[in-house]
Amino acid sequence: MIRKEIPLSGLLAAVLLLAPAMVLHAEEPPLMPMRDFFRNPEKTAYRISPDGTWLSWLAPYENRLNIHVRKLDGEGDVRRVTEETDRDIFSYFWTSDDGLVYLQDKEGNENFHLYAVNVDGSDVRELTPFEDTRVGVVDDLEEDPEHMIISMNRRDERLFDVFRIHLPSGELELQVENPGNYTGYATDHEGNVRFAIASDGVNEKIYYRSSVEEPFALIEEASWKSTFRPLQFTYDNEKVWVVSDLGRDKDALVLYDPKSRTEEDVIYQHPQVDLHSVEFSDKREKLLGVSFLAAYRTFVYFDEQREQLHRSLEKRLPGVEVRLADHSEDETKWLVRTFSDRSQGAYYFYDRATDELRKLSDISPWLNPDHMADMEPITYESRDGLFIHGYLTLPTGVPAEDLPLIVIPHGGPQARDSWGFRSEPQFLANRGYAVLQPNFRGSTGYGKLFMELGFGEWGRKMQDDVTDGVRYLVDKGIVDPERVGIYGASYGGYATLAGMTFTPELYAAGVSYVGPSSLFTLLASIPPYWEPMRESMYEMIGHPEKDKERLRAVSPLFHIDQLQSPLMILQGANDPRVKQAESDQIVAALRERGIDVAYMLKEDEGHGFANEENRFDAYRAIEEFFADHLDGRVEEGEATLPELYE
Repeated sequence: MIRKEIPLSGLLAAVLLLAPAMVLHAEEPPLMPMRDFFRNPEKTAYRISPDGTWLSWLAPYENRLNIHVRKLDGEGDVRRVTEETDRDIFSYFWTSDDGLVYLQDKEGNENFHLYAVNVDGSDVRELTPFEDTRVGVVDDLEEDPEHMIISMNRRDERLFDVFRIHLPSGELELQVENPGNYTGYATDHEGNVRFAIASDGVNEKIYYRSSVEEPFALIEEASWKSTFRPLQFTYDNEKVWVVSDLGRDKDALVLYDPKSRTEEDVIYQHPQVDLHSVEFSDKREKLLGVSFLAAYRTFVYFDEQREQLHRSLEKRLPGVEVRLADHSEDETKWLVRTFSDRSQGAYYFYDRATDELRKLSDISPWLNPDHMADMEPITYESRDGLFIHGYLTLPTGVPAEDLPLIVIPHGGPQARDSWGFRSEPQFLANRGYAVLQPNFRGSTGYGKLFMELGFGEWGRKMQDDVTDGVRYLVDKGIVDPERVGIYGASYGGYATLAGMTFTPELYAAGVSYVGPSSLFTLLASIPPYWEPMRESMYEMIGHPEKDKERLRAVSPLFHIDQLQSPLMILQGANDPRVKQAESDQIVAALRERGIDVAYMLKEDEGHGFANEENRFDAYRAIEEFFADHLDGRVEEGEATLPELYE
C-alpha cells in the first residue's frame, strides 16, 4: 500500500489563448545571492511518528541533509540521528514509534540502499549491503513496525524480486520471484502482494491473485501507452481503486473488481486533464478525495470532514497553497505545508483536538517573497494548430518588453512543469531574464493523445513547440530576438542541443545539463533495469535500425557544423541514465573542429548535481555564461568562469 497521498502523473487544462500581462512592478528587486536560491533548505521534509510523539525533518549537517528529531511537545533537545557526509539523504520515513528508515545512493549512481536508525540515533545499520543493487519500497507495512516489503534487483540487475525484510536483523524473505517481465507490484492491507504488472515493452499485462497461496492470473491486457495502475484495495481487501484510462483518453479514478474483471464505477474523471493525486484515510477506512492539475492544482473532496479541514487551513493561511503533508496514525496531529510561486513556503503543526496551528519553520527564510517574480500560466498555438500550455516568469521592476529570454524545456519528456516555487526560473528572473517553461507535446497530464503526439518527434514537432513558444513571445514584443537562450536537463538537455543545432539562428547561447547528444548511444546505454521498457522506448524515440535515418537526423552530435552560438555542458560522471559519454562525445567533436565549448564534469554526481557545492559551481557558471552572451545581471565577487570548469 502507498501511504497518505498518492501522486500520479496527471496535469493541466484551460484551452484559452492567454497573452502574457504587461507586468511592471514598482522597482527592480535587489540582486539576490546565487547561493540563496540553491543552498540546502534550513529545514524540510517534516514527518511525524505514528504515535504523534516525535517530529522529524531533514536539515544540513556538514553541508548534507540529515535526519533530525525532537519531541513534538517541544520538550528535550533537537537530536540529529544520522551523519551522512557524502550525500544528502534521498528520502526517509518512520517505521515505528521509535524507528526510521532512509534510502541513500552513492555519488549519484541511483543504486539506492535501505538503512535503519533508532530515534535516539543508535544502531545505524545498512539493511541491503549488496553491490550493484537498487532497492525500492513496495509497502512500508504501517501496522507492522518490524517489517517492510521491498523490491530489489540483487539476483539480476534487470529484474526486481519482492522481499519481506525484518528491520531489526535485515533478514530477507522472498515473496515474489520475478519470472522475467514483472515491472511493478501492489499489496493489500495486510502486506500481501496481490498484483503484478508485466511488460514486454509493447504490451502490459496485469496479473492478480486472491491470496498468496494462489498463482497470479491475467486479468487485464493493454498497450504500454495506456494506464491501469492499482492504487489501493478497498478496506475489505476485495476490490481495488485503480487509475485507468482504458476506454478513455484521460486518467480517471475507478473502482475495479479483479474477480469479475470489471470496472464497477468511475469515481472521478476530468474532461481535459489526467488525475493528479488520490487521498485515503486508513484510520476511517475511506476514500477522501482527488486532485487534478490544470494551470493550478485543484482538489475535489468526497469527504466533508476532510474538506472542512482543508478549507479551514486555507482561511488561516491566506495567500499560499496549503497541503497536508503527514499525520499521526490516529489522524489527530497533522503537518501542514504551504508554498506559492514566490516562496518555498513553510511547515506548520496542526492539532485537530485543540485546533492549535503552530508554525514550525520556513524552508528558505533568506528568500524574500517580495523580491521574487510571478509565475503565470500561458497558452500559445503551435504551427500545426495544437495548443501548448506552459508558464512564463517575468523579471520584476522592468517593462515586459524586449527582455532577454531563457526557455527551459522540462526533462522526461514524459513529465510536465507545474505552478509553484522553482529555484531556476526565480534565479534567472532575478538576473533580468524572462523564463518560458513550455509543456510541449509528449508531456504527460493532458491525456494519452497529447502524450502520443510526441512519439517519434524528438528534434521535430516536440522541438517546434519549444521554438513556437519563443517566437510567440518575440511576436508579442516581450522578448528581444537577439537575446534568447535555452537551458534544460535530461530531455531538456537534449532539447537544448537540438535547439542550438537545428534552429541555430534562434539562440544566442545554450546550456545542456546531463543531456543526450546521440539517440543511438542513449538507447544503447540504458540502465539494465530499463530493459523491459526498451521496445516502448523504441516507439517513443525510434528504433536504431528501422529508424536509423531519422535518428541520425535528430541527433545533435551529427549536426554540430550547424552550431553558431556558445554552448556549455554540465555532466555527472556516474549518471546511469545519460552516460558521461553523451557529453564527452559532443565536447570532443566540437573541440576537434576548433569550437570552444565549456564543459563542467563532476566526478561525484549522477543525473543532476545533488551536492550543494556542486550546485553552487554549476549555477555560478550558468549565471556568468548567460550574462556574457545575453547581457543579464550578474553577481560580483565570485569565482569567474574559467576557474570553474575546463
